[in-house]
Amino acid sequence: MEQIKILWADDEIDLLKPHIIFLEQKGYEVHTTNNGGEALDLIRSNPYDIVFLDEHMPGLSGIETLEEVKRDYPGLPVVMITKSEEESIMEDAIGSNISDYLIKPVKPNQILLSLKKNLENKKLVSEKATHSYQQEFRSIGMDMQDRLGYQDWVDIYRKLIRYELELEKSKDEGIQEVLKSQKEEANMVFSKFYENNYLDWISPQSSNRPVLSHTLVRERVLPRAENNDKPFFVIVIDNLRYDQWKAIQPMIEEYFRVETDEIYYSILPTTTQYARNALFSGLLPSEIQKRFPNYWTNEWEEGTKNQYEGELMIEQLKRFGKNFKTSYNKVLNLNAGNKLYENLPNLMNNRLNFIVYNFVDMLSHARTEMEIIRELADDEAAYRSLMLSWFEHSSLFDILKWLSEKQLNIAITTDHGSVQVSNPVKIVGDRETNTNLRYKYGRSLNYNKKEVFEGRNPEDLHLPRANVSTSFVFCRKNDFFAYPNNYNYYVNYYKNTFQHGGISMEEILIPFITLKAR
Repeated sequence: MEQIKILWADDEIDLLKPHIIFLEQKGYEVHTTNNGGEALDLIRSNPYDIVFLDEHMPGLSGIETLEEVKRDYPGLPVVMITKSEEESIMEDAIGSNISDYLIKPVKPNQILLSLKKNLENKKLVSEKATHSYQQEFRSIGMDMQDRLGYQDWVDIYRKLIRYELELEKSKDEGIQEVLKSQKEEANMVFSKFYENNYLDWISPQSSNRPVLSHTLVRERVLPRAENNDKPFFVIVIDNLRYDQWKAIQPMIEEYFRVETDEIYYSILPTTTQYARNALFSGLLPSEIQKRFPNYWTNEWEEGTKNQYEGELMIEQLKRFGKNFKTSYNKVLNLNAGNKLYENLPNLMNNRLNFIVYNFVDMLSHARTEMEIIRELADDEAAYRSLMLSWFEHSSLFDILKWLSEKQLNIAITTDHGSVQVSNPVKIVGDRETNTNLRYKYGRSLNYNKKEVFEGRNPEDLHLPRANVSTSFVFCRKNDFFAYPNNYNYYVNYYKNTFQHGGISMEEILIPFITLKAR
């Protein structure tokens, strides 16, 4: 490893000789100067890793030197050292983007800690995360062999996401591969668990089940809206996975405190047509079709599948005797987002406001269809990064800031997630079979029963059917359906894309977050 090079500028540099010897014995190369002008000359002619800068120097002061350094070398870490504890000096230094701030007299170990924090922090954090996961690996594996309940699976998924986010910056490809393999194994076991319990959960008689798509509003949203004397906003970000929520959480926490961080279960199929209609109606898909045929468009029919969410929401509130003044808004593009932002003051008279943002779902589809998006989001970490970049510059972030200023409590949730698929599963269907890669609906479907979750009788799954010979089949973990004819085209085109509709932790276990304005 290349020796770390330090510049230390202090008008009393001779008195710091013991500190410099201490650092040199620790393996650092230290250059010194007693004034700001010479410090700038040395920085321009040497590739330093970090600069220690005394605030009080004759001629060019530490603050003035700092401003010049940051103007020309914005990425160079600078640690400000001063005798003064005046707040204005601290604010000037911090405002100039210093990396650390130390008060004299400094001890050698303080300097060493600052160096490790600023230069070795990523490495130390990565090493700690690797060590922590190595210890947890066996525990997670043993947990998966037990008889787990729905909350146990939420806990396992949280752990896997936590390590995935912590290890993504690690250069240890071996430990990342171990985590990826364990996540795939977990998805296989989770799929069986979900299949074994799903029919019981969606039964009207079920007394022991997780919060599901069609129970979310009744069990989580309405109690909060009722107990809130201010408007309550629910932001539904279509296709938002739990790891993506964790990626944007730090930005949101500048404006809101997280009150609850929950994970609930999506119904099948994990798509907008089924899961989101269930969320807004409080009903399972076959019940929506029976009660509100005008608001439901079947799989085999032409037309938009989610054009009556607002109406279904109003019907749900009526059914539970809630006479809230409500609103429903859907944002499909930048212009719609900007218009909604301008209209926010008019929503303040409502008790409950739903806002649907479709960007993440559009991003997953664009990644499949556009080569440049595939390149920008070629793996899980890059996909999160692309979503984070959108969020930072989105009208949604502007809306959240506005809601925070008004001291409003809000919820952020979604209808389903998505999974990166890699393993093709062969299926044969007729011309009327739907096009989704994670589930198929049609007549006389031909497939290997061991590779799929079958819904031979859609009524058991509370799903509509066209006639007696139609059925549903679902992919598990990271599988995707491919037709035998044009098989190689399907595999090459869709492999490693992000899809939804089937059974995986990423699609099923999704966030419901409540936030309190700071």
